[in-house]
Amino acid sequence: MSGLTAAKVRLVRERSVPDGIPRFEVPQWRQRYGVIAGLTARGSSGGRGFDLALTSDAPIGQVMERWEALRTSHPGFTALILGRQVHGTRVRWYEHEEGWVIVDDTDGHATMTPGILLSATVADCVPVYLLAPARRGVALLHAGWRGTSAGILDQGVERLIERTGARPSEIIMHCGIGICGRCYEVGSEVLQAFGLRGDGTGPWQLDLRERLASRGLNLGLGQVSVSEWCTAHDRPGFFSHRASRGRDGRMVAYLGFPNVSQQPAQ
Repeated sequence: MSGLTAAKVRLVRERSVPDGIPRFEVPQWRQRYGVIAGLTARGSSGGRGFDLALTSDAPIGQVMERWEALRTSHPGFTALILGRQVHGTRVRWYEHEEGWVIVDDTDGHATMTPGILLSATVADCVPVYLLAPARRGVALLHAGWRGTSAGILDQGVERLIERTGARPSEIIMHCGIGICGRCYEVGSEVLQAFGLRGDGTGPWQLDLRERLASRGLNLGLGQVSVSEWCTAHDRPGFFSHRASRGRDGRMVAYLGFPNVSQQPAQ
């Protein structure tokens, strides 16, 4: 990460949640803002682990059991949103959804409605969490190199501003658990997508989270943070498409404000 960007970006290490579902959450967001923001993990059960991939050779019954366990582990949510991701820039807005909603051709989701849990599947791509705490608005983006270079972050921020009335300085951004720049080797087509040129014959390295964080700062966002975890060199705990050469499963990033009236009494 460049010196200028690093000086303005906070490094964050998501913390494991000890409740039976292998997952990590962004520290302090639940306590400070009342929002649930996290990512499922591999777990220690052996085999494929807590794999949530809907398109794999794993028995569908087992996969659906894991999804149901994830859904029931979050009281206060009556809707779960998931997109069929195409590495694009489309960001949808949600207001009155119920149940499990799967939408086509969508890599970003946003809402102000409590009880709607946004989700995205990842296994190296960066989950980007956007929060406008004063306006109670959230957006969750699936950012691989195609989406990042095409401007999915701009689309997510614009959607939040349009719908919530928030100023950019009121928006908090966190670049979650994904592959780090040292582990992410790319070809010339990826460099060209970002307007870069590499020395030598390649492959070259690219830090997607640095690119996203820099763009977030340029957009004037109030706070920008980046995860310290890497899906590749921390692969014992996470799934990595690159490090496994396509054999690994998928994790699910999630974000939303729970409906307090639907949560069990303490």
